[in-house]
Amino acid sequence: MGLVIGVALMLGGCALPPLEGRQLSNSLPPAETRATTLGDALAPQTAGHPGRTGFYLLSDPEMTFAAWTHLARTTQRSLDLQYYIWYADRSGTLLLREVMDAANRGVRVRLLLDDQGTRQLDDQLAALHTHPNIAVRLFNPFMTRDARWLGFLVDFDRANRRMHNKAIIADNRALISGGRNLGDSYFVTNEGFLFSDLDVLAVGPMVDEVSRGFDRYWQSDSAYPVDRILPAPDDETADDTLEALEIEADTIARDPEVGNLMAAVRENHVVGRLLDAELELEWAPARLMIDPPAKGLGQHDPQDLLTYSLRDELHTPIRSIDIISSFFIPTPTLTDDLATLARRGVRVRVLTNSLDATDMPPAHSGYARYRRPLLEAGVELYEMRRLGAGDLRPNGVGLFGSPATTLHAKAVVVDDCQLFIGSYNVDPRSVLFNTELGFVIDSPELARAISHTFEMHVPTSAYRLVLDDGEIRWLEHTGAGIIQHDREPGAGLIKRGMTWLFSLMPIEWLL
Repeated sequence: MGLVIGVALMLGGCALPPLEGRQLSNSLPPAETRATTLGDALAPQTAGHPGRTGFYLLSDPEMTFAAWTHLARTTQRSLDLQYYIWYADRSGTLLLREVMDAANRGVRVRLLLDDQGTRQLDDQLAALHTHPNIAVRLFNPFMTRDARWLGFLVDFDRANRRMHNKAIIADNRALISGGRNLGDSYFVTNEGFLFSDLDVLAVGPMVDEVSRGFDRYWQSDSAYPVDRILPAPDDETADDTLEALEIEADTIARDPEVGNLMAAVRENHVVGRLLDAELELEWAPARLMIDPPAKGLGQHDPQDLLTYSLRDELHTPIRSIDIISSFFIPTPTLTDDLATLARRGVRVRVLTNSLDATDMPPAHSGYARYRRPLLEAGVELYEMRRLGAGDLRPNGVGLFGSPATTLHAKAVVVDDCQLFIGSYNVDPRSVLFNTELGFVIDSPELARAISHTFEMHVPTSAYRLVLDDGEIRWLEHTGAGIIQHDREPGAGLIKRGMTWLFSLMPIEWLL
């Protein structure tokens, strides 16, 4: 009887509150932001390229941090933010302060975060939600804050579905979106483990499409106002928390460890050049690829998924296809498709993380089983190396960041004329469980920029996999020549053992 009562209490404590009575809100129509700084500056530029969106690639982490900061500082009417992870670390705190500063200027802020990535932010989010200009919602939230594993235990199907989208939208006039989450791992380049990533700054008609997509997520049945999940602080507690956020951000800004970021904010003027019509935007036709928010509850029509839209929108490769994905688990179907292309003479190149570089050994186990058939068909496989602190900040940084970083970018380039950039990894989780966001862009210039970077930098930053008498070998370019590795290079016995163990489990559909 005691066990039954305990289970009942556990289940009751994990139950989500009702959604009735949520405040309705929508993105501002472009006409309402015409008189803003962004509206005034961008209207003539967009008018000169009807039906096209202007894109600017953001690969350097410091440049991206500066552009994000300046975009938040420039907005005057609305700021919509949608992210999978927002860390409570140095760069995450600095950006959270920018959000608060925007609200203090009178900007309406809507902050939608996947609750899987809000650890250690509960107090700040609850306090921000009390601000008259800020509304915070959590996607597929956990009621048990300190034991989120319990949410997976009692409601696995919902808890396993996460919102992987990333976007900041300023005045419904300009946005930054792509693969980058918010935190030191994605911005700070002077210590520790860093992901190499790829985002775009975009202006034009695509921005309003993304804003309307944000609205659908904001009003979805997975988006809970934070005060229905977390205890609402009283006015004094909220004020103290927000003041502490200000003080912490000021202290961090003086920390030498983020000196590069602060210098980038002072010296990197991507948004300033955008406002002055001096930024070299690539104007191109583009289509928004976005999962329906109902995917967060498994209530979607499979034909509405991003993966099917992407299949329809990308051309069938004739000459080449480059796939860049931090997690690459092609499944039998895509493996056969890529093998068929390679046998037809299409150059197929794939860049993903090596076992040493990845932070997800289970995902690597799902990928490893497909290496041999891909190599046998002629597919070129590259695995990004993880380099140590002594290798940080080398010269010749490429489009995907420094060779000192590991891979987090997601992109597909077809025939050097079309590309996809977004949050979508080539794995079952992106197809089945996570919601994703990205763009198909018909631009030979941007496509060639990425494929050129692949050509010039990947061979020296990644292991090239080859078959030797039927066995997989890893070729590493070094200053002394090419080194051949006979097993997963750089990975220790424990990590290799974990990967082998995961490979025995029937979990590929979860990866």
